[in-house]
Amino acid sequence: MRRSTINSHDVVEYSQNHLRQITRRHLFQQAGSGIGALALTSLLRENGLTSQLDGSSARPPRHLPLPPTAKNVIYLHMVGAPSHLDLFDYKPELQRRNGQLCPDEFFQGKQLAFIRQQPLLLGTPENRHFRFSKCGQSGLEISNLLPHLQTVADELTLVRSMHTEQFNHAPAQLMLLSGFERFGRPSIGSWVSYGLGSENRDLPSFVVLVTGKVLGAGNSAWGSGFLPTVNQGVEFRSQGDPVLFLSNPDGIDGLARKRTVDTINRLNQKQLADVGDPEIATRISQYELAYRMQTSVPELMNIHAESGETRAMYGAQPGESSFANNCLLARRLVERGVRFVQLFDQGWDMHSSVASQLPEKCQQVDQPIAALISDLKQRGLLDETLVVWSTEFGRTPMAQTTSGTGDMTNEGRDHHKEAFSTWMAGGGVKRGFAYGRTDELGYGVVEDPMHIHDFNATILHLLGVDHEQLTFKSQGRQYRLTDIAGKVAEKILA
Repeated sequence: MRRSTINSHDVVEYSQNHLRQITRRHLFQQAGSGIGALALTSLLRENGLTSQLDGSSARPPRHLPLPPTAKNVIYLHMVGAPSHLDLFDYKPELQRRNGQLCPDEFFQGKQLAFIRQQPLLLGTPENRHFRFSKCGQSGLEISNLLPHLQTVADELTLVRSMHTEQFNHAPAQLMLLSGFERFGRPSIGSWVSYGLGSENRDLPSFVVLVTGKVLGAGNSAWGSGFLPTVNQGVEFRSQGDPVLFLSNPDGIDGLARKRTVDTINRLNQKQLADVGDPEIATRISQYELAYRMQTSVPELMNIHAESGETRAMYGAQPGESSFANNCLLARRLVERGVRFVQLFDQGWDMHSSVASQLPEKCQQVDQPIAALISDLKQRGLLDETLVVWSTEFGRTPMAQTTSGTGDMTNEGRDHHKEAFSTWMAGGGVKRGFAYGRTDELGYGVVEDPMHIHDFNATILHLLGVDHEQLTFKSQGRQYRLTDIAGKVAEKILA
């Protein structure tokens, strides 16, 4: 084939027949710059990266076989696993049998994280704060530890039948958030970013906010895995520079920064046309996005712009690093078209003293979560924003006792993979609805089990995405968030 007779049809046919025998570099060098650019555009379109050539992270949806009921997601993850039994899944029988020896079938042959001797059952502490109330018109039972959340109970779909295979924190976090218990797979936020893109070219499509220490899974919890790195979650901070290295260095003004970015990107464009590596397109996009974020992010993070009434509703304080501030920022992010906002809150791993530690943690998150739901609803955003509350696994109905005295005062609960609770609000789920049921002691699921893959399939469905179609080829095969499993929980759809 001679260069003088090549046309675009020849390039497409040649690429299809011989792509495995030649490198991209060879094809583009042989085809010439004009035809090479045409082939490059086709290649990038297949990988969802064409918009990155003009520096934009926004692009049209790729997989929308269903009409979406949610446009955005705010995903609240409580790191360490709060006890479902003390917050969302009240068990009168467990109360009656508090302090009794655990049934054999709950211990013999079971694999538990820390319990080694047959333990005693542990009911919810008997005081007014730990009691459960039927809330709203729906009558959902929620612990009095969450009085603000009780006021928005009629907006929730409460899932009491979650289960997983992992009972250690990092693998369980990875399982929940990436569909696989080991490192290397894309997170759910990255999948959503890859599938749907962003509605704001000046902000990332996937933003992460963290309070406390980073979770055991580390930043893999918002990593892009084998997806293009433009889909990686971008961590924002509520103190100091909102994004690391976003500010100009000392002695560099905005004009100099822009000239630097433009020069670097011209070099990157030449290399991209030469080798066709999608990661170079990502680099170009991220340089441009970072430059635009110098203006958009400081405005976004300035919660002084909110009314005093709104800040008080959340319990937010400008300049602090707090879960309350992050909830308010999450609303500001989805208002601006950010597709997926993920909040992580550390400190829920209570192997002892659950009676004193759990009320303290609930007090930190209860008001801002309820305020987030109410604020979204007041602004007409709740119907199109899916709010998700999750944790990596549950807690045992048995005490993690070490004293052997039967004194239950300072006891906690061990990790538990057989059953736990999550909830969703807005974005097309039923309001004031309870899904699934555990047995009388809260140990295992007995009705409408929801596996991690079902949970993620349902979230994607609400966004208009078929979880079986949202795939990416890596290492010779197609991967998806839900692996080879997962079914949508139709009963929770509005």
